[in-house]
Amino acid sequence: MLEKKIRDKESGILLYGLTPPKKKTEHEKVCRIAEKQMTAVESIGVDGLVLYDIHDEKDRIDEERPFPFLETIDPVVYSKDYMHDLNVPRIVYRCVGKYSSDDLCDWLQDPNRFDHYSVFVGAASSKQEVPLKLGDAYDLYKACNKNLSLGGVCIPERHITKENEHLRMIKKQENGCQYFISQAVYNVEAAKNFLSDYYFYCKETDTEMVPIIFTISPCGSKKTLDFMKWLGINVSKWLENDILNSRDPLEKSVEICIENFEALWQYAKKREIPIGCNVESISIKKSEIEASVEMAKAIKKIMA
Repeated sequence: MLEKKIRDKESGILLYGLTPPKKKTEHEKVCRIAEKQMTAVESIGVDGLVLYDIHDEKDRIDEERPFPFLETIDPVVYSKDYMHDLNVPRIVYRCVGKYSSDDLCDWLQDPNRFDHYSVFVGAASSKQEVPLKLGDAYDLYKACNKNLSLGGVCIPERHITKENEHLRMIKKQENGCQYFISQAVYNVEAAKNFLSDYYFYCKETDTEMVPIIFTISPCGSKKTLDFMKWLGINVSKWLENDILNSRDPLEKSVEICIENFEALWQYAKKREIPIGCNVESISIKKSEIEASVEMAKAIKKIMA
């Protein structure tokens, strides 16, 4: 179903995103975590599971990271070795700057690959020295395995200042990206502006629009919110006040996330822009993970 929805550029793709456990986690504990995650994903009934490949983003910003950076299990390894019983398509992120050309090409050409979908992510900063740049990774994709269903990252809030996020997307489409997954969205106005520019550009240039899958993420504490802001997620002051001063910050953030996505869904529906939703939890807290699962079920009803 996921492949068909991407190929046919349909609205309504529902994904669930998570980060693999820390690399130093004991094997038995990783197995238990994976079992719980598979049960949660199966209870939702999603089109695909997103597995993030994280890297240290200290070069992107001078402020101290709210949570220390700890390397996680490679999403390809986690998908194959720990979640092989899950009958759901996997979209694995590849932070291409972490890999050499040979490493990425070997993975692309591996005949035993467990995953057939990927999202390439570039360096955290243009100043960051990396062995492989995003443009080079696209060239490798074309040369090594064009059968991979390739996606790209979009950041609607970057559109606030640069007003060119839609053009970045078009360039990535030209390089083979068939869908996009956004950074977590809390600023609906920025997302609508971005969608509008993408829509009218495609209309004027006779470019086919591809699915844009908006990520929403619950937030239950000030520390989680600080981390989201450190990652570059734009949270308005009034919204931050509403969440942190509510009786139940987690419940309030879930309510806001659902309202935000519904507003984007209705906006896109009127213009026949294909959008979907990726529900994630960037927290390891049980309550926030459970909230993200319930949020995914609510989003599924909206898109139905």
